[in-house]
Amino acid sequence: MKQKFSVLGMTCSACQASVEKGVKNVPGVQNVSVNLLSNSMVVDFLNDITNNNQIIQAVVDAGYNATLYVRGGESTVHNNVNNKIDLELKEMKTRIIVSTIFLIPLLYIAMGHMFKLPLPSIVHGDKNALTFAFIQFLLLLPIVYVNSKYFTIGFKTLFAGSPNMDSLIAIGSSAAVLYGIFAIFKIGYGLGHDNMDMVMHYSMDLYFESAGTILTLITFGKFLEARSKGKTKEAISKLMDLAPKTATVLRDGTEYEIPVEEVIIHDIILVKPGQSIPVDGTIIEGSTAIDQSALTGESIPVEKQVGDKVIAATINKSGFFKFSAEKVGDDTTLAQIIQLVEDANSSKAPIAKLADKISGVFVPVVIGIAILATIIWILLGASFEFALTIGIAVLVISCPCALGLATPVAIMVGTGKGATNGILIKSAEALELAHTIQTVVLDKTGTITEGKPKVTDIITADGITEKTLLELAASIEKPSEHPLADAIVEKANELGIQTHKVDEFNAMPGRGIIAKMNDAYYYAGNLAFMEENKIQVSQYKHKSDALANDGKTPLYFASSEKFLGLIAVADVVKPTSKEAIERFKAMGIDVVMLTGDNKKTAEAIRKQLNINKVVAEVLPQDKELEVRTIQESGKKVAMVGDGINDAPALARADVGIAIGAGTDIAIESADIVLMKSDLLDAVTAIQLSKATIKNIKENLFWAFFYNIIGIPLAAGIFYSLLGWKLNPMFAAAAMSLSSVFVVSNALRLKFFKAKNK
Repeated sequence: MKQKFSVLGMTCSACQASVEKGVKNVPGVQNVSVNLLSNSMVVDFLNDITNNNQIIQAVVDAGYNATLYVRGGESTVHNNVNNKIDLELKEMKTRIIVSTIFLIPLLYIAMGHMFKLPLPSIVHGDKNALTFAFIQFLLLLPIVYVNSKYFTIGFKTLFAGSPNMDSLIAIGSSAAVLYGIFAIFKIGYGLGHDNMDMVMHYSMDLYFESAGTILTLITFGKFLEARSKGKTKEAISKLMDLAPKTATVLRDGTEYEIPVEEVIIHDIILVKPGQSIPVDGTIIEGSTAIDQSALTGESIPVEKQVGDKVIAATINKSGFFKFSAEKVGDDTTLAQIIQLVEDANSSKAPIAKLADKISGVFVPVVIGIAILATIIWILLGASFEFALTIGIAVLVISCPCALGLATPVAIMVGTGKGATNGILIKSAEALELAHTIQTVVLDKTGTITEGKPKVTDIITADGITEKTLLELAASIEKPSEHPLADAIVEKANELGIQTHKVDEFNAMPGRGIIAKMNDAYYYAGNLAFMEENKIQVSQYKHKSDALANDGKTPLYFASSEKFLGLIAVADVVKPTSKEAIERFKAMGIDVVMLTGDNKKTAEAIRKQLNINKVVAEVLPQDKELEVRTIQESGKKVAMVGDGINDAPALARADVGIAIGAGTDIAIESADIVLMKSDLLDAVTAIQLSKATIKNIKENLFWAFFYNIIGIPLAAGIFYSLLGWKLNPMFAAAAMSLSSVFVVSNALRLKFFKAKNK
C-alpha cells in the first residue's frame, strides 16, 4: 500500500537523503519518495510486514519528525502539521534573538582589545586571562544550548554515514569550543606555575567567538531559507471550498436541501441561476449558460441543453435546470483536480543544493585530513599540542559558515529583488530551478489574453452608422447577464453612448435575444437565430466567417424590418504577450499554449503570436498530462496560468508561475506569482533565476577557495619548507572573511536589471 506522510525538520537535500535512507531500511518498504519542497514523503510498503508507526519511528531515528498526512485543512492532523511548521519558524527566530544577544558581548570582549575599545579591568592583562577566557565561555554556553539541534542531528547523521550541513556546523563549532576549553586549562596551568608565556599564548588562542558566530550566522541563514519555502497545503483547502456545501435534490416529488456528501448517483438535482453545481451530471430538463472558466479555462459561458454534461463547482449563469447526478464524492472532476494537485506536489523532484551535495564528501575528507595531519606531525616528532593545533586548524578552516550562507544569502537578495519588481518567489527551490527551464507552457485565458471579452469589430449594414448600431445593441443587450452583452455595453459606455429602456426582453439560451423598444422589435444573436426569424444576412456570412477564423465571436443585430450589422467580441491578447513570447524564444525556450477554448480561437491566437505549438480544447487533467509528457521527454517545464483549471499543471511543472490577477488556488499552487499580471515578468523571473544561480556558484567558489588554499596551510604542508603554520585563530578569521565575500557578492544582485531582447 501507499501512504503519505508529512516530514518536519528537513533543511537540505542531505536531510532528504538521510530520511530516504532511514525509511528504506525498514523491512517491507518497497519505495520511498521524499519531497523537500512540500515536506512530504510517499512510502510504498507491504502492510503485512510493516506499519505507519514503524515508518514514522525510522524518520525520528534519522533525526526528524513525521506524521500521517491527511488531505485538506479540515483534519486535526493536517492542522497540527501546519502548527508545527509555524512553531518551528518561531523557535528558529527565538534562537536567532537569543544567539545575537549573547554573541554581541562575546565578540566585544574577545576582540575589543584589537580595536582598543574600553574593556572592564577584570579582563585586562595576563593575570586576568582566566577570567577573560571563562567569561567568553559562559557567554557561549547559551548560544550552544539554543542551537543544540545542530549537534544532535549533525552527529547523529554523521555517525549514520550520511552527514549533512548540520554535521559540518557541529564539527566546526565543536572543534572551536573544545580547543577553547583546552586553552582555559592551559591558562589555568600557566597561572598556577607562573608560566606567563603560556598564559599569553593560550589567551590569544580562544575560539569561543568563532563557535558563537558560526552558530548564529548559520541559524540566521537557515531561518531565511525556511521562511522562503513555499506552502502548498492551503491550495487543497481552497479547492475543496469551491464546491457548494449543500445540494437541492428532488426525491419522491419533494425538494430536499442536503449536504453535498449525501448526494448519490442518479439523484435529480435542481440548480437555480447564480448557484454553483454540486456534483457532475447530465441535464435532463431546462437550458442555461454555464461559467466553466474556473475548471476549463473557457473565457465565455457555455450554452447547455438537455443531454449536456455539467461539472461540479461551475456556476449557473442563467436559466433553471435539473440534472441527474453521475459522479459524486471523490469521482467528481473537482475531486480529481484536488487529487492531481496532491499527487503532483508529492512527485515533484526536490532541488539538490550544490553545497549539500559537496558536503557529503567534504565532511569525511576534512575529518580524515585533520586526523591524518595530527598523526603525521606526532610521528614526525612534534609535540602533542603542536599536532593538536594543526588538527584543530584544519577543522576550523573548514568551518561551513560561508558554505552555509552561500545559497540562502543569494536567495534572500534574489527574492527581495524579485519582490521589488512585482515577482513573488515562494520558494528558494523555484528560484534555483527556473534557470534550467527549457519549455514554458502558457495558459491562454487571462495569461496570454485579458480574460475578459471586448468589442473588436463593428460592421454596419448600408445606411446604419457605428454609433447607431452600438446604441441599439447596447440598449437591447443591457438587461442580459451574458459576458458578451457586458462587452457591448462596456464599449458603449467607453464612447459615451446613451442606452434606451427596453419595454420587453426575452432571452433564448443558445440562440439570442428578442427585445421591444419604442414599439419596434429587435433581434440579437447568432446566424441560426437570424435565419430562424427569416432575416436576410447571407451577404455578410463571409465577413462573419472571417471574424470567427480570427477567434472572434460575431453577433448579428436586426430589426423586424432589416439587418442592422455585426459586432464581433473576443478575448483580446494582452499588449505585452507577443513581446514576452519573442523573448522566451530568444532565450532558447520553447513556447507551448494550452487552452480550454475551441481550436479555431486557439489557432487564431497561435498565428497572431507566432507560437510553435498549441493544444486546444483541453480539460484540467489534459493540461497536467501535457506538462508531464514534456517532462518525460527530458525537458524542464515552467507552467504559467491563472485559473483553477491550471492548478494541477502548475503543481506538476518544475516551476509553476501564476498570474497575480488569477484565482487564489492558482496562486497557492504556483511557485512564483506575477503581481502585475504581465507575462513579461515571467521572462524577468527566469532571468533573475539565472543571475541568482550564477551568484550562488560564485559564492560557493569563494567559500571553497579558502578551503583549497587554507587546508594545506593549516595541515602544516608549508611549515617544514617555509615555516608557515596557520594559527587556528587566523583560520577562523579566514573563514569569517570568506563569509564577508559571500555576503558582499550576494548584495550585487540588488543591481539586477531585466535584459531586453
